[in-house]
Amino acid sequence: MEILTRLPRALARSALLLPLLLALAPPTACAAEGETIEYAVKGAYLYKFGLYIEWPSGTFAAPASPLVLCVVGDDPFGAALDAAVNGEHVDSHPLQLRRLKTLTREAGCHVAYLGGAEAPREPLRGVLTVSEARGGGVISFALKDNRVRFNVDDEAAARNGLLISSKLLNMALSVKPRAGKEGR
Repeated sequence: MEILTRLPRALARSALLLPLLLALAPPTACAAEGETIEYAVKGAYLYKFGLYIEWPSGTFAAPASPLVLCVVGDDPFGAALDAAVNGEHVDSHPLQLRRLKTLTREAGCHVAYLGGAEAPREPLRGVLTVSEARGGGVISFALKDNRVRFNVDDEAAARNGLLISSKLLNMALSVKPRAGKEGR
């Protein structure tokens, strides 16, 4: 008889726990979806940054030479970045995507996302480095109020021979100014 009285209580407890467990599942799915959206936005930023950069003379062999976007180290973008850049251009330059283990001068990158890769110790002329870590590149991604934003190190841009448009600088959360210039 005791089993029969314990059974309804066990079922009642299970009935109370089941909705709680189900309520915990959707945030995990939402978090994964949120991360996918975050990297889709960051991927779009990667090549859109190129629209606001003045590259050193001689960077491109011809007006229609490709702008090479490199993902160095960890690749959080996957096939979504391939799809995003397919058929896209930055000005007259078709986008070309490369995935590398390390960033070297010989890689021919114009925009390099450093996915967990260490920032280059020496300036890389004509290369816009983008990182998740503040100070890890010319541009560093940041999340603010659940929105993808970025910071700019204009001094690092100058070392790489890049001139960043004031439009892009005005969109940044913060700008580390070039030596001798006032920042915000």
